[in-house]
Amino acid sequence: MTDRPLVVDAHQHFWDPARFDYFWMASAETAPLRRSFGPADLSPLMDEAGVDATVLVQAVQHVDETRWFLETAAATAFIAGVVGWVDLLAGTVDETLAGLKARPGGRYLVGIRHMVQDEPDPEWLLRPEVSRGLRAVSTAGLAYDLLLKPPQIAAATRLCAAMPEVRFVVDHLAKPPIASGEVGPWAAVMEPFRAMPHVACKLSGMVTEADRAGWTPADLAPFVAVTVELFGEDRLLFGSDWPVCTLAAGYSQVKGALETALEEVYGGPLTPEIRAKIFGGNAIRVYGLDL
Repeated sequence: MTDRPLVVDAHQHFWDPARFDYFWMASAETAPLRRSFGPADLSPLMDEAGVDATVLVQAVQHVDETRWFLETAAATAFIAGVVGWVDLLAGTVDETLAGLKARPGGRYLVGIRHMVQDEPDPEWLLRPEVSRGLRAVSTAGLAYDLLLKPPQIAAATRLCAAMPEVRFVVDHLAKPPIASGEVGPWAAVMEPFRAMPHVACKLSGMVTEADRAGWTPADLAPFVAVTVELFGEDRLLFGSDWPVCTLAAGYSQVKGALETALEEVYGGPLTPEIRAKIFGGNAIRVYGLDL
């Protein structure tokens, strides 16, 4: 594929409104997203940005989407893994996961995610049924993505502290208030993750949390700096959040902005070792990608 370290986008989406009801696309601001996005749309953007492989992440809470994604992964050379969805509250998570892994393309299933950010109960993650479901996810050898907003972070840190056997991945820095620039309260509630080596974090989803019309990499840098301090170079994963990111920036622009923000944080160009980890190696390790 290439003689340089592989570049992996650890967080991208596909969807098709003709297949599923994406409730989160109902607002006027998400209108540009209400069309089909698939591999043919993303492939040339990856080539332009120098990205070799991706992790395809769920966008609707339906196991049929996971089945579709596994089939898509089997037919798409650049998809290295799928983070799908199962009902963690059901008592049959292990059976459901076994069925998914036995399907064509089942080997691409590397993680599970639930849209925790949309749960009205900020402590949804602390339900006993969730822990039971997560044990099944871990037993199946899968990671668990945490889609959070700041009100859910405290529950997430308690959950992660209680389940060191699970590989957790925090999506989008837990959506900090980048537009307002208020780093302190978010950083304080994220602090417990510092001592949890089984929890990684995706440097993704930032441009849509910033001022979408006028953001710069400098707006992202303070939040990247906190995340680097808390998680370190071995627990950070680059993710584009494409095509959601297109509400604020293009694919290459997102990758370039992260590179610029990281260079500001590190005080200069990234070493080849750090770049290789954040932009590929950590995703391969955390998700167990077969690359």
